[in-house]
Amino acid sequence: MRRKTRIPSSPLPQRDGVDAARVRLPVGGPWATVREHLVERLSGAGSGVVDGMFGDGLIVGADGRAVAPDAPYVPGMFVWFHRELPAEVRVPFPLDVVYRDEHIVVVDKPHFLATTPRGSHITETALARLRRELGVESLGAAHRLDRLTAGIVLFLVRPEERGAYQGLFRDKRVRKEYEAVAPYDAGLALPRTVRSRILKERGVPAAREVDGEVNAVSRVELVERRADGLGRYRLTPSTGQTHQLRVHMSTLGVPILGDPLYPEVTAPVPAGDFRRPLQLLARALEFTDPVTGVEHVFRSGRALEAWDSYDAWVGC
Repeated sequence: MRRKTRIPSSPLPQRDGVDAARVRLPVGGPWATVREHLVERLSGAGSGVVDGMFGDGLIVGADGRAVAPDAPYVPGMFVWFHRELPAEVRVPFPLDVVYRDEHIVVVDKPHFLATTPRGSHITETALARLRRELGVESLGAAHRLDRLTAGIVLFLVRPEERGAYQGLFRDKRVRKEYEAVAPYDAGLALPRTVRSRILKERGVPAAREVDGEVNAVSRVELVERRADGLGRYRLTPSTGQTHQLRVHMSTLGVPILGDPLYPEVTAPVPAGDFRRPLQLLARALEFTDPVTGVEHVFRSGRALEAWDSYDAWVGC
């Protein structure tokens, strides 16, 4: 049995709530020096940028010392560095902490704020914000919500406890309830449970349903309807595929209001465009704490604007 490689702790502190990038030099390859490998691996940044980082001593080894550009290539070696991040548009909505103890932090995330650093959203994410605002560098996310979805998200304080909490989601011991505003269809028989196989391919914005073993299950209920043709729905997923609820609502013929991907992909929502948020809210999260044994029930205090005032949502 191959022994699992222990990953050393980062010798670099976080910057703006973001961890330093870590690179492990692969086994095998034509590189004679660490620099040669990083120039190839970070080709998008350009050799000049990599050489500048070496020159400024910004690339370090496990001991925290700067790695020389002519340092020999050692398979399995770890190096760390901070990338220069572009300025991001601030998401002008509060990230509300609804509960905090020594083990977990639960927040009510606004629309348009990504959960964790990814792609072009790095410092303007719920995780980076919380690390900065709470001063808890060890904080990590137990799960994620889409950037366009608002609502309850669970974060974990102690790295050594992450396995216990993430196991709740893996073993389906968390009850998640969502709320959505979408068109009302008198011919759609509800409640019903939607079962399908959803495939999300890297680089493709929208997920899609395909033939095969079911991996996505959602219960859809109509809570109430209005005379203007809108419905408010309770959505209860028992699985967690990417965009699952958005795909299933679209498949039923009642796509969620404000969705730029379903049923058809439209222009992506720019980082600074905060108009007409997706009308999907992670309303509640319930679970038994695997560390303390406490029965937790957390509910979002947010409202879906299109339900309260459709004209204001359309005109915002």
